[in-house]
Amino acid sequence: MTHDLKALPKAHLHLHLTGAMRHSTLVELARTHRVSLPPALTQDWPPQLSATDERGWFRFQRLYDTARSVLRTADDLYRVVREIAEDEVAEGSRWLELQADPSGYTARYGSITAFTELLLDAAAVAAQATGVGIAIVIAANRTRHPLDARTLARLAVQFAGRGVVGFGLSNDERRGPAEDFERAFGIAGRAGLLLVPHAGELLGAASVTAALDRLRADRIGHGVRAVEDPEVVKRLAAADVTLEVCPSSNVGLGVAPNAAAVPVRTLFEAGVPVALGADDPLLFGRRLVKQYEIARDVHGFTPQELADVARMSVLGSAAPDSVRTRLLAAIDAWLNS
Repeated sequence: MTHDLKALPKAHLHLHLTGAMRHSTLVELARTHRVSLPPALTQDWPPQLSATDERGWFRFQRLYDTARSVLRTADDLYRVVREIAEDEVAEGSRWLELQADPSGYTARYGSITAFTELLLDAAAVAAQATGVGIAIVIAANRTRHPLDARTLARLAVQFAGRGVVGFGLSNDERRGPAEDFERAFGIAGRAGLLLVPHAGELLGAASVTAALDRLRADRIGHGVRAVEDPEVVKRLAAADVTLEVCPSSNVGLGVAPNAAAVPVRTLFEAGVPVALGADDPLLFGRRLVKQYEIARDVHGFTPQELADVARMSVLGSAAPDSVRTRLLAAIDAWLNS
């Protein structure tokens, strides 16, 4: 029996707005707006990356910032979000939680409120056109002052129930300890938003513990280094905290030396919910189905186990109950096809 992974219904819980842009769109918009792209984003794409030291992370972030700079107009944003939705359809994703830090776009789009309103409208238009459910996660930046995070948390609360479903924390995990952002996450949590910080990527299991204890994380971006402490793994499993595991990203940034070293099966067999994600395909060159192929081809996941992972992505999402019910039934149908 063959099971087409593109046909497997799934939710995508770890995807960043700029990082999900098509490479062809990046090049075209750069040409239109006369933005000079470095070789790593043109003839040498996808770039060779490593974030094992701060210099490597700085290079990664600089490329990301350059890519973001090609978004100049409302039409650019609507186009990119529409293309993201189209790509999700092609990958079998039926529900997407797209992450963005509005403060990174204010130079071109005005205030964080104006950008968020535009992004939410673009998401609604793209969802209507493609059939993919799209929700937004507002993410704070660890490298900026915690007061900025509180401002973004209040922004997320302002749009809770209007398309924003979660509040996150991204960028270099080695800067900005979790406790600095505790108040921001408290603001978001009291409004019922999902709390979804990055942790356990560039730092070890203690970072995951801090995300649980200080940020009250409902879900964790990456989290793979939790395996360095079996007790933390047990805690994640007992609390049913979903980890957004991004194998291509982990390899691309040097978190793992190769795909076999990404602990997908270790976490899965320990009972930790795993939702596979592509993170920033613009910079890593791989979208969502590739992550499922890694689970199948490198880690030996069977069709039943791949269906279980897809179910975990749905159950770990903020999708409405009606969407969850429909997706879970579609996953069963895929498995039995």
